[in-house]
Amino acid sequence: MSFTSTLLQWFRMNGRELPWRETNDPYAIWLSEIILQQTRIEQGRPYWERFMRRWPTVEALAATTEDDVLKEWQGLGYYSRARNLHHAAKQIVERGGFPTTLEGIKQLKGVGDYTAAAIGSFAFGLPAAVVDGNVYRVLARHYGISTPINSSEGKKEFAALAQQLLPTSQASLFNQAMMDFGATQCTPTSPRCPSCPMQETCIALCEGRIDHLPVKLKKLKVKERHLLYIYIRYKELTALHRRPAGDIWQGLYEPWLAERVPEGAIPLQLNVKHVLTHQILFADFYLWEPDEQPTLPSDYFWTEEKQLDHYAVPRLVELLLQKLPTQKR
Repeated sequence: MSFTSTLLQWFRMNGRELPWRETNDPYAIWLSEIILQQTRIEQGRPYWERFMRRWPTVEALAATTEDDVLKEWQGLGYYSRARNLHHAAKQIVERGGFPTTLEGIKQLKGVGDYTAAAIGSFAFGLPAAVVDGNVYRVLARHYGISTPINSSEGKKEFAALAQQLLPTSQASLFNQAMMDFGATQCTPTSPRCPSCPMQETCIALCEGRIDHLPVKLKKLKVKERHLLYIYIRYKELTALHRRPAGDIWQGLYEPWLAERVPEGAIPLQLNVKHVLTHQILFADFYLWEPDEQPTLPSDYFWTEEKQLDHYAVPRLVELLLQKLPTQKR
């Protein structure tokens, strides 16, 4: 039995039941793909359900504000996905509907080759193979491919192989099967090789190279940053700042990011470690309750403390705010 036939047979018995697989609605499918970028299904599913309840159509999503989308996205991280999602919703509405070709789908903000192939195959049956981390791993192990998956050569090689294996009349099933097989059977660590239906044809298993494939080139060095946050509490007001473009957390809000601790501020939590993809942050968090209202930098504004929940904040700031005493000292 061929790789493709074996995979599809496995999927019929072991495929995951997911709500966005029960529809051909390109909006629901696109939304799930954007949410599940860099996010596990267990974490992303409640967000998808909330988005679908609050904005059941792409028109509804396009009509809302970016702030509302960022607030609903809070806790998922990689906030550029939320901004791109909102921008792309407006693109779709402006063009009069969801694009039905791969090239058209790729024109949407935040949609690359993988996401376009997923949306195209799931919503419209387009014969395009998806290639993500799961697919790289399954193919690298089964075919014994040691070309680095994050090299230009590797990306071309794996994309061509996946496309070659794809049955054009069952593109959606094949792509879902590849995802599920990599996520639940051929997992990154402790893969379920003893129960794998492809164990006899898997080169990595036969050669004892399961733990060595796929091969990935070393990443860039992660840099460290130190942040000093001062939460100002003055007569039930506090100061916020919306982070600009060109850095982490664009469009999200944060307390005063200071260069030094003002006199009278008290520490609430120090040296809090927060890990991002290419950065490790260390944050100190202070509470300052001045007797007179301080003058804020030009890009900060005052808001009532009881309104804080209306602003989308990064996960790190959310954790820090939980350390605030509820009453004025």
